[in-house]
Amino acid sequence: MRISDVLRGKGADVATVDPGTTVAGLIGVLAEHNVGALVVVDTDAVVGIVSERDVVRRLAERGGDLLNATVADIMTTNVFTCVPEDSVDSLAATMTDRRIRHMPVVVEGRLVGIVSIGDVVKIRISQLETDREQLQNYIQG
Repeated sequence: MRISDVLRGKGADVATVDPGTTVAGLIGVLAEHNVGALVVVDTDAVVGIVSERDVVRRLAERGGDLLNATVADIMTTNVFTCVPEDSVDSLAATMTDRRIRHMPVVVEGRLVGIVSIGDVVKIRISQLETDREQLQNYIQG
């Protein structure tokens, strides 16, 4: 199964945020979209990713003043991305090895979707259930 199959099932909508947005604004966008991470884009280019964890960890370091800081101050800039042609298995391995929970999907530098570790687990479980059913049908002849 390919990442394009995952996006076809879940949709390609991606909640994004501008690097100049305040952390207070970021929290509002996370809540509005009910997501744990946002892709940071600047003129349609992926420049970072920011998660609830980033907020919590920086809040512990800097206190309430963090709310006035910008997303650019706390985002992860070394963003791993994938393409629709990548396999779910290879993405699962990369996400596990690098401890990544969200991976933007990019085509020719343009953001076209996002895949979470939850999406990967859901697909893997579905594949296992299909395999089990096929084996059961084979055994029962």
